[in-house]
Amino acid sequence: MSGFGDELKRAADTMREVRERCVWTQAMTHERLVPYLIEESAELVDAVERGDRAEMREELGDLLWQVLFHAELSSREDDPFDIDDVARGLTEKMIRRHPHVFGGETAETPERVLELWTAAKASEKRERTSVLDGVASSMPSLALAQKLLGKGAQVRVGAELLEDIAAAEAIEQAEGVEALPSSEEELGDTLLGLVALARARGWDAERALRSRLRDLADEIRAAE
Repeated sequence: MSGFGDELKRAADTMREVRERCVWTQAMTHERLVPYLIEESAELVDAVERGDRAEMREELGDLLWQVLFHAELSSREDDPFDIDDVARGLTEKMIRRHPHVFGGETAETPERVLELWTAAKASEKRERTSVLDGVASSMPSLALAQKLLGKGAQVRVGAELLEDIAAAEAIEQAEGVEALPSSEEELGDTLLGLVALARARGWDAERALRSRLRDLADEIRAAE
């Protein structure tokens, strides 16, 4: 692990040299890089889920290149910042959000850590007026659904969905019939089955979920 700082500086210097001398790189903008950022992130997720450590290392490098790329572009724009500014901001934020590590707070449980993190984040983001502020609507729809349900729980929106699930589970137990998935593997089968059903009926599963998520977001904002 020695020489980490030197290698990171070398990577940043390499990015700078590429930016100076590569015509393809010179034509890139933040917006044009977005598809590559999404692709590299997805490839890293695949490597993690496969447990392929060699692939993880390579994909982490590719993702780091994207960070260096965006920072290098930003260093040449109005209101510039570079990779050092990015790293400095990250370090300062992580110190603020870990007062049990760098401050006088104590946290003996993960729940307490989350409380401290949430309090620190709320202090930083005082201009936010909704629990949905900062939630990226471009997230994959299933990830966005989980995020919105979590945010909705903070203002008691979506509780009826959990109540419906609890009622269905009670019926299953009473009748001795399992209809709801009882594991992540079974959940995957259920989700795939729903997509197959949508396809068979000419529905767009992605559009259907995102439409319902927009309604859920409206319900959350109304409750606030």
